Amino acid sequence: MKAKSNLENRYMKTNTELQIAQTQKKCNRTEELLVEEIEKLRMKTEEEARTHTEIEMFLRKEQQKLEERLEFWMEKYDKDTEMKQNELNALKAAKASDLAHLQDLAKMIREYEQVIIEDRIEKERSKKKVEQDLLELKSVIKLQAWWRGTMIRREIGGFKMPKDKVDSKDSKGKGKGKDKRRGKKK
Repeated sequence: MKAKSNLENRYMKTNTELQIAQTQKKCNRTEELLVEEIEKLRMKTEEEARTHTEIEMFLRKEQQKLEERLEFWMEKYDKDTEMKQNELNALKAAKASDLAHLQDLAKMIREYEQVIIEDRIEKERSKKKVEQDLLELKSVIKLQAWWRGTMIRREIGGFKMPKDKVDSKDSKGKGKGKDKRRGKKK
């Protein structure tokens, strides 16, 4: 019994030692795997931190570049806006000046047109006056000629018919005036 019990105890002891050794091996193996995983994670973390730092530096540089560009464009915008505003003001002033000049020219043209119209009317009046004067002169000349002719034919006043002209008229043979003149002369 003692031997069996010893055998059982040794068996149990060996079995327990083997189980402990096996468990120890499993734990060591698990511990090694976990240490490897920890090392991998530490390396990954370091790489992530380095990558993060590089990305952060890159983004800061890009942000600085963008801020510089933004500042450049803001200044350019301000300068361009000011320049265009000055151009606009100059154009408005030129427009106002041109408009005033145009109004002055329009006023001057209206005045010239009025002068031209008045001049045309005056020329028309003077032309009509000249025509009227010529017509009156012709009428006066005809009237004077008729009157002188009448005075000579009737021998009124100091006007006498020349003798040689009377004979020449008689010889021509015109009939109406001859008898009247001869009758009055006698």
